[in-house]
Amino acid sequence: MASTDLLDVRPIEAEHAEAVWPLSIEAGWNQNVADWRFMLGAGRGFGLAGPDGKWQASSLVLPLGQRLAWISMVLVTRDRRRGGVGTGLLRRCISDVQDMGAVAGLDATELGRPIYLPLGFHDLYSIRRWHFDAANDSPVPPPQGIEIRPATVADLSKLATYDRPLSGMERPTIIAHLLLRQPGLAWIAQTQSGAITGYALGREGRIATSIGPVIADSEPIALALISKVATSAAGPFIIDVPEAHRDVRAWIERQGGETPRAYMRMTLGTAKGLDDPAHVFALAGPELG
Repeated sequence: MASTDLLDVRPIEAEHAEAVWPLSIEAGWNQNVADWRFMLGAGRGFGLAGPDGKWQASSLVLPLGQRLAWISMVLVTRDRRRGGVGTGLLRRCISDVQDMGAVAGLDATELGRPIYLPLGFHDLYSIRRWHFDAANDSPVPPPQGIEIRPATVADLSKLATYDRPLSGMERPTIIAHLLLRQPGLAWIAQTQSGAITGYALGREGRIATSIGPVIADSEPIALALISKVATSAAGPFIIDVPEAHRDVRAWIERQGGETPRAYMRMTLGTAKGLDDPAHVFALAGPELG
C-alpha cells in the first residue's frame, strides 16, 4: 500500500481543470470542465502527474463549513491502479480534513465502501443513482397552499439559511454557483406568504443533466420540484435519491428510470444532522455532497 510520503503528491489548482478532466472521462463520470474548475476553486485538490506532465490520479477535499468536509474525485488511471495510489491519496485527504478539525464525509460506491470501513468510516444511509431520458408525465402539482416559482439571485441568502439545518451542510457557495450557472434549473417552493418550503437546483454534465440538490419540507413538495425541473429542461437526466423516498422513486420509475448503481453516505466521525435524509430528496452529487 502506497503512503503519500512515498508519492509525489502535488496540488491540483483550478487552472488545471481541463488537464485533469480526462480522469473523470476515463471513469465514465458525468463531470465537465466547469465542475472541475468550481470544485478545485472551492476546495483543495491533490494528485499525481506522470513524467509527461499528464495527471494520473486525483482527489479532492471540499469544505462544507468549519465542521464538515467532503472527500471525492479519488480517481486513478488504469495503468496506475492496484499500486495503492488511490488509498494513499484518500489518506492524504483524511489527514487534511483532520488537520481542519472537521469530520470527513463521502458517498461510497459499492466497490469503495469496503475500503472506507476499515479506515473508520461508518454508514449513514443508502442512495440510488437514477437515469431517465425525459419526463413522460405532466409536472406533479404541489400540495395545496404551495406554489413553485423560478429561483433568482435575490433568493440566495434565504436558500442558504433554509438549506443548512435540513441538509446538515453549510454550502452557500455551492448553492450560488449552481443557481448562477443554470438558472433555468433553479426552482423554489413557497407558501402564499413567501416562506420557503423547498428548492431544487441542477447543472449540465458531460453525459446528462444532473438534478440536485433537492431539499424540501415534505416528499410531495420535493416531487413537485423534481418533476418541474425534469419537464422544463432537456434530458437525459441523472438524479441521486436517498432510498427512503419511495414516492420519488416510483415517479422516476414511471418515467422509465433505471438505477445502475448505489451509494452509501458515510462519515469519519459524527456530523450533526447529516445522518437524517428526511428532507434530502436529491444530492448535489457525490462530488459536492
